[in-house]
Amino acid sequence: MDQNTINEGKTLGLVAYLTLFGTLIAFFMNQDKRNPFTAFHIRQGLGLGFTYILIAFVISSLDSMMISMSFWIFFSVLYLYAIYGAITGKLNKIPLLGDFFQKIFNTIGQ
Repeated sequence: MDQNTINEGKTLGLVAYLTLFGTLIAFFMNQDKRNPFTAFHIRQGLGLGFTYILIAFVISSLDSMMISMSFWIFFSVLYLYAIYGAITGKLNKIPLLGDFFQKIFNTIGQ
C-alpha cells in the first residue's frame, strides 16, 4: 500500500472508530473510492464495536465496580491503540482479535 492511499484514507480510518455510527459513516463514504487502508480500519472498528457491545451486555448484569472499571479501561486502551494506528497511517491490528476481525469481515471494502 503506497503513502498516497494511506493519506487519503486516514480521515475515514479515524472516523471508523467513533462508535458504530462512525463505522457506518466510514463504510458508506468508502464505497466509491474503496480505499484499502480505510477498509482495514472499518473492519477493526466494526469488530471492536461489536465486541464492546457483547461484553458490555454481560458486564452490565454484574454489580461490581471493579469489573466495570476494568472493562472501561481495557476498551479505552484498545480504542486509543486503534485510533493511534489510524492517525499515524499504520495497520495496527487489535491485539488478540485483530486477525479474527479481518477474517470475519473480509468482504468489507473489497
